[in-house]
Amino acid sequence: MTDIFDTHAHYDDEAFDEDREALLEALPKNGIAKVVNVGSSLEACRKTLALTEKYDYIYGAIGIHPSDSGELDEEAFVWLEQQCQSEKCVAVGEIGLDYYWDEPSREVQQKWFRRQLNLAREVKKPVIIHSREAAKDTADILKEERAEELGGVIHCYSYTKEMAKTFLNMGFYFGIGGVLTFKNAKKLKEAVEYIPLERIVLETDCPYLAPAPNRGKRNSSLNLSFVVSALAEIKGMDEEAVRQAVWKNSHELYRLKPTEE
Repeated sequence: MTDIFDTHAHYDDEAFDEDREALLEALPKNGIAKVVNVGSSLEACRKTLALTEKYDYIYGAIGIHPSDSGELDEEAFVWLEQQCQSEKCVAVGEIGLDYYWDEPSREVQQKWFRRQLNLAREVKKPVIIHSREAAKDTADILKEERAEELGGVIHCYSYTKEMAKTFLNMGFYFGIGGVLTFKNAKKLKEAVEYIPLERIVLETDCPYLAPAPNRGKRNSSLNLSFVVSALAEIKGMDEEAVRQAVWKNSHELYRLKPTEE
């Protein structure tokens, strides 16, 4: 059975403080061969770097989430730039727009989104895009900043299949996780049916968004087999074929070799 690559996790989160080490050490024994831990704040980026140093199979993404973009200034940005060049940093992220909350302002979010897209261009790494209730502005900024030249993934994809076409045309991958197993996820299921399998990668966004039957509980990479099952059902394929495809896609997204340890 092909191993699983969790392309988006937050094992730095305090939800894992009590058993982080035991859980992370159990992952390879349970078929989770690689994980990308994704930065969201400056503190989360620091913790992410520490995890990549401790565990061979954990890679990092360095970036500031739109909800935390208010903490950025020029000094912090210089630090980010330096950390993005770390050997095990495979992407700039998660970056983007989140209009669900009123703070920071949209202007602040957009400023740092553009700056971090340009940072990715400088360090020649793909981007992890967070977009919530901001589909049009996200797509517009990605087009204006020629993000198709960067490559990357739309994390926790939540928009329509029509919007998916826009991101597909820019060559993006789509991060699909536990929400796909929810009974009320009709819009996402339609989008996933439309998106070619070669553009899909698995992610948990743990500790959030645990799939059914564990919805509402703390999520971890160990739950990804439920997402594989849901994806296989939608695509009308067997689970092993899905596992092989998303394993290949994940390495292509982050420019890693499938055999690399």
